[in-house]
Amino acid sequence: MGNAIAMAESRYIRWFEHTGLTDIAEVGGKAASLGEMYRNLAPQGIRVPNGFTITAAAYRTVLDHAGAGEPLRELLHDISNADSDQLGKAAAQARKLVYEAGLPDDLAREIASAYVELCEQYGPQLRVAVRSSATAEDLPNASFAGQHDSFLNIGDKDGLLDACRRCFASLFTERAISYRERNGFDHFKVYLAIAVMKMVRADLASSGVMFTLDTDSGFRDVVFINSAFGLGENIVQGTVDPDEFFVHKPTFEQGHRCVLRRQLGAKQQTLVCDEDLNSQELHNIDTPDARRRHYSLSDDEVLTLADYAIKTEKHYSAQRGDDCPMDIEWAKDGDDEQLYLLQARPETVASQKPRNQLERHRFRDKPDREALLAEGRAIGAGIASGKLRRINSADELVKFKDGEVLFAESTSPDWGPAMRRAAALVTERGGRTCHAAIVAREFGIPAVVGIGAHGGQLRDGVEVTLSCAEGDVGRVYAGDIPFDVETIELDDVPRPDTRIMINLGSPEQAFRLSALPCDGIGLARMEFIVSEHIKAHPMALACPDRVEDETERRRIAALTEHYASGADFFIQKLSEGIGTIAAAFYPRPVIVRTSDFKTNEYARLIGGASFEPREENPMLGFRGASRYAHPAYAEGFALECAALARAREEMGLTNIKVMIPFCRRIPEGEKVLQAMTEHGLRPGENGLEIYVMCEIPNNVVQIDAFSQLFDGISIGSNDLTQLVLGVDRDSDIVAFDFDERDPGVLEMIRQAVEGAQRNGIPAGICGEAPSNYPEVAEYLVKLGIDSISLSPDALLRTIERVVAIERAMGKSQ
Repeated sequence: MGNAIAMAESRYIRWFEHTGLTDIAEVGGKAASLGEMYRNLAPQGIRVPNGFTITAAAYRTVLDHAGAGEPLRELLHDISNADSDQLGKAAAQARKLVYEAGLPDDLAREIASAYVELCEQYGPQLRVAVRSSATAEDLPNASFAGQHDSFLNIGDKDGLLDACRRCFASLFTERAISYRERNGFDHFKVYLAIAVMKMVRADLASSGVMFTLDTDSGFRDVVFINSAFGLGENIVQGTVDPDEFFVHKPTFEQGHRCVLRRQLGAKQQTLVCDEDLNSQELHNIDTPDARRRHYSLSDDEVLTLADYAIKTEKHYSAQRGDDCPMDIEWAKDGDDEQLYLLQARPETVASQKPRNQLERHRFRDKPDREALLAEGRAIGAGIASGKLRRINSADELVKFKDGEVLFAESTSPDWGPAMRRAAALVTERGGRTCHAAIVAREFGIPAVVGIGAHGGQLRDGVEVTLSCAEGDVGRVYAGDIPFDVETIELDDVPRPDTRIMINLGSPEQAFRLSALPCDGIGLARMEFIVSEHIKAHPMALACPDRVEDETERRRIAALTEHYASGADFFIQKLSEGIGTIAAAFYPRPVIVRTSDFKTNEYARLIGGASFEPREENPMLGFRGASRYAHPAYAEGFALECAALARAREEMGLTNIKVMIPFCRRIPEGEKVLQAMTEHGLRPGENGLEIYVMCEIPNNVVQIDAFSQLFDGISIGSNDLTQLVLGVDRDSDIVAFDFDERDPGVLEMIRQAVEGAQRNGIPAGICGEAPSNYPEVAEYLVKLGIDSISLSPDALLRTIERVVAIERAMGKSQ
């Protein structure tokens, strides 16, 4: 800056280049962080808009010059006992008092001079953002986010001076007063500074927020990015459903620049500025349908932001001397097409939760599907019940009562005092970082956001139960449904010698479950990802011209609209689902089983009826390994292999192992391995291990031969029991004969485990038997099985059971 020395000596102005985290008392948390970023992150290639701060000393001068201090004290003397109407009146009078105090002449001159200098750097057409910065803001235990006013689109000196007066006055908004009361801050020991900075024209492009952890689970190995078109306030307020992106930090830093997972948001509206300078008016316009169907960021831009986020987290962690997950605002400038960081503060909710505790909410009985009223995105993992109260505007909050479930289109910071009294929140709009989601996490209450058209089924005043304990999908049920809450100290859970793993098919649950004391994933079910996230038959995507039904062809065209081909759509979606699970447990092993649908299940996928034969007994038909090299499915298997290869090679998730199901004969296994090699999955290359399910009697009888072909086995006790006993496990009529404890079944398991041990390969089990039957768990441990994999809800009780068995055997310490 040409006049930096003069500015550094100013009474009231401090440029970002002369500001850092040690200056919070003078410039407030937001401006201190902006200065810290500009001084330390910009040299690392991170774009941060330049600007200056009008210090807290200026605010104190304004009050002293006008003699406003004592009248303010009288107004707020007994505000803690005020009702909402009294609070509103006192806040309005306080703001009027501060605004009408004006700006002393010397302060106004310094602001104007600094503004001229900033225009010299960026050009005479510069528009600036005027952002409040409280001196207690952005502290680890209180964010102050959204409590004070900021103003955009300021284009001349007079507009800037007026915006500064409004910023000072906003220290006494009703929400700011309430926030300070709730957090124990003295109203007269919190001062307001103002950051004036180049405005990034996100109204012409996109903007959003990002976190260096997953905001729901607290999982710290990802960068989580939200994005929408226009200014970012829509995301904060929950006015739109944003695009979501995840990047895995460990593999990104190893050089694997790849988006881990993405979800297209509706992005219903775009927040833009009035083109008139200083109008300060923001307008929401409907986002055109064609634009909504596109992501608001390219992959390269997502990865650039992830790089910014990781560098920011490392810098702040070094400053604090401890891990410091960050909450970061960013924007893309529509003028220069560059990405900028606008703010960075320590994340204050998910990062503060105990990392060694597991609080588990469970329904005592599974709710009836008939009771389901609405579904949306789950925030948190809890369950809550209460009377549903529809709120359409801030004026209606007076009728909201403690312990009710607040239901609204979206929420805003003005609603904070009522929201903290809610049992739970439901919104029609919003994503995982909307205002309602942020407040729900801060207050520790469950929320279901973005229920959309389902809102029409919710009736004001009825009793509902809201559940976020069933994965990523949050549900609202009719009635008061009983549930239990259990708190588990994970540090107290013993670890047995036998490896205990979990079965998982849902990427949405992976980050939350990664905290469990397990040794990895023993069975990741690929078909769950296909049915829930892809929805179309692999062959229908590989060969859409062979889909016979016109309606099905249109559905496939809609799914793949923005992809080069149906194959690209399948590979990206499947690799992201697999990758999410592998990233959650990285570097622990994740064994991914290739698709194991039966023909009747494949046929139910979009386009599936054109490719699947009708079978009398699909359980024993065209399934598993028999499909993979067969002409009827070879192209579909090629897509599965491509997705696995992408997750391992491009994403860098080499903890993925692959498992082949229902491999009947050795020649069949040889064909599958040859096909995998041709499709880029060469056994042993880059540490790739390929397991086989041991679930057919022939797998046991020929265990020596299968052990030479594959790197490990996993016993599928469900199918093995079915085939040993000759019982169709899908038949209710003969279900009484299906028993994994039968001596014949246990003998087959013994032979399989001992055969694997004889050949030096690991043997595990991924069926339900050891979690359902203590005697089966004991039998397996005594056999010396390498691993037991089971459903997450059976993990802790099985660990306790296995430890007791091992201690009785003299194995566990």
